[in-house]
Amino acid sequence: MRILAAALFSLALATSAQAQDWPARPVTMIVPYAAGGPVDTVGRIMAQGLSEVLGQRVIIENVGGAGGMTGATRVAKAAPDGYTFLLGGSATMTTVPALYGAKTPYNPLTDFEHVNQFADSARILVARKDFPASSLKEFVSYAKANHDRMQYGSSGTGAGAHICSLLLDLAMGVKVTHVPYRGSAPAMQDLLAGRIDYICEQISTAVPQIKGGTVKPIALMGLSRAGVLPDVPSAAEEGFDIDCASLSAFAFPKGTPEAIARRLADATNKAVEKDVVRERLAAVGVVIEPPERRTIDHWRKNLPREVERAVAVVKAGGLSAE
Repeated sequence: MRILAAALFSLALATSAQAQDWPARPVTMIVPYAAGGPVDTVGRIMAQGLSEVLGQRVIIENVGGAGGMTGATRVAKAAPDGYTFLLGGSATMTTVPALYGAKTPYNPLTDFEHVNQFADSARILVARKDFPASSLKEFVSYAKANHDRMQYGSSGTGAGAHICSLLLDLAMGVKVTHVPYRGSAPAMQDLLAGRIDYICEQISTAVPQIKGGTVKPIALMGLSRAGVLPDVPSAAEEGFDIDCASLSAFAFPKGTPEAIARRLADATNKAVEKDVVRERLAAVGVVIEPPERRTIDHWRKNLPREVERAVAVVKAGGLSAE
């Protein structure tokens, strides 16, 4: 018994020392989508800010596929030593598990040590630049008459853009053909080329294309307008109850020392208070959560509610990953 107690005490001391020394080398942030997409944009902005706060490089590794599940699974199965963490969000932690149910290769509530939610961003319905509608009401009228010939893109089945488009289908009362990609960047490339008709994209990726005139903004898929695009109306203004906001949060593999998780939460809060980080996120339409919502305890308490809400939306809408 004494030997076991001594061993446990030694393990606790080693874990504590490990946490105090963290990070002693570069840390890898897994972005579960292709480079150049909206999540990747947020990840690279945060990686720079975190590197400055932590005093070690935060390296981005893009692991795309399966609507974010491939990258999330990679983190869930990684060594819980604090040197691999996930930039997760609405898709990986709520909507994808809700769509796939027991087929999801990880459990969003039990396979991670969750850190904190630090930002939120709206989605925007953008169409090819020659699309014959300019408002959401015109878009819906056109889709009702031509849905069998239309296609929309997403960063993968179950990803936020897919869920938002399914909710749009539900609101319109039609079903448009879904074309899944391995990330937002290739989906946007096909939209620019006119090979698909529209995307419910995160605003961070869409803003440069909108300002460059290469795509047509239809409406913000939420309850309010965005400061970066003040002239684009929201779905709510157009009379549609669609809210597709996308959150950003960090998570370690289950078993990562609590002290390391709280250290990253603290570093995240310090990073988003930096003027350069705030300015860069604001420029792509990302809103930083208020301090009281950026705590590790708030996110861990709120995530189960978000999961339940996603399941309710999927069931109510009769949505599926097929």
